[in-house]
Amino acid sequence: MSPPPILSGTKGACPRCAAPTLFRSFTGFADRCTACGLDFTRFNVGDGPVVFLTLGIGALVTGLALWVEFTFQPGVLIHALLWIPVTAALVILALRFSKGLLLALEYRNRAGEGRVRSE
Repeated sequence: MSPPPILSGTKGACPRCAAPTLFRSFTGFADRCTACGLDFTRFNVGDGPVVFLTLGIGALVTGLALWVEFTFQPGVLIHALLWIPVTAALVILALRFSKGLLLALEYRNRAGEGRVRSE
């Protein structure tokens, strides 16, 4: 039985054997699992995690920026100095988790390219 996908996001665990071998760097996938030999290069997470994070965190930061604007009315420079680094930090910190989770979900659901079935 494969480990839960959340484990791949939180600990960088292989979606097949749960060994912590998914990443070779902070957000870079290893080529294969050194414990069970699962080939990670056959999975294509692409820009999916970045898109979800940008949209989700963007909505959160926009809401917070509007609240700060209407409550404290700071200048535009204060908004830029506050929200640009906060947004970048949140996206970068959540990127490893979301990439691991998405790869594990691809593995669990046997995701692949779409094919047209000929009958």
